[in-house]
Amino acid sequence: MNAHLPLIADIANEQLAQALQHKLDHKTKPLGSLGRLESLALTLGQILGTETPALEQPQMVVFAGDHGLAARGVSAFPSDVTWQMVENFLAGGAAVSVLARQHGLALTVVDCGVARNIAPREAAPGQPRLLLRKVAPGTQDASQGPAMSAAQCAQALNNGAELVRDLPGNALLLGEMGIANTSVASLLLARLCGLSLAECTGAGTGLDAAGIERKRAVLQQALDVNVAATAPLDALAALGGYEVATMVGAVLQAAAERRVILVDGFITSAAVLVASRLQPHVLQRCVFAHRSGERGHQLMLAQMQAEPLLDLGLRLGEGSGAALAWPLLPSACGILREMASFEAAGVSGQTAA
Repeated sequence: MNAHLPLIADIANEQLAQALQHKLDHKTKPLGSLGRLESLALTLGQILGTETPALEQPQMVVFAGDHGLAARGVSAFPSDVTWQMVENFLAGGAAVSVLARQHGLALTVVDCGVARNIAPREAAPGQPRLLLRKVAPGTQDASQGPAMSAAQCAQALNNGAELVRDLPGNALLLGEMGIANTSVASLLLARLCGLSLAECTGAGTGLDAAGIERKRAVLQQALDVNVAATAPLDALAALGGYEVATMVGAVLQAAAERRVILVDGFITSAAVLVASRLQPHVLQRCVFAHRSGERGHQLMLAQMQAEPLLDLGLRLGEGSGAALAWPLLPSACGILREMASFEAAGVSGQTAA
């Protein structure tokens, strides 16, 4: 099976950017006084291609999968937590469930490769739903060889693209769940960016110092045994997870459709990193929600020249940071659409110094 990857066009438009900036500069406020909210409004206007951006039917999608690496003790939690948390998402008890409910975000959970079979179910209106897109019940142990085959990776990419095509709205919020997937993010960062594992590897779900050293040793084995997997898709297949690969496909499709992509933390950023190495203009459509407390995330953000909106020391994942950052996006759009100009409000503008 081959992945059908869309081409992502350059959406840079200097005329639109100037019009948006002019509009922001003439609102009833001192120049630049809304700070980062103004640059966010400018970004959203450019993504959606309009001076009056509006966000419609935002979709929070949590991609879930298990990892063969988990058996090597790279996480403080057992792999059973993956399927248990999927059930928690669907029952409405997880952090992302609470935040999605609070902010009116439609929540979809996708079984991309969970080791346990989870019963399909149709959600009631306003409730989370589960999509079954399982490639296999967890990846292979990447410290012993490729985590997945090229065909499995392609299947996951295609699954991600297909599910986004079926989603309404113009905003995609990324979330994930998979015990050991901080290891996957660390591996992809090290391989694709040429950084050392010492820089890229942190505590994940809460390992102590000795646990982090054990984790790094296992991850070094994974890099060594997959030494030839250097191209983005080869690295994704050799080192990645089904949820990460499915997310890469979703990001590429969302970018092709010119949706706003709100990126959560370390693992979702790893999917965007892979997608941007395949199609660099993906990054034009991305808003990065927060800077994670996970060690490698700052390095990953720097590689993509990304400036996150929040810095709260979060390291939960699930999409929780994206949900927390979400209200800033409709606020930024509202400023562009609804805030009066000096001329329209009959307010005197700023005089020259």
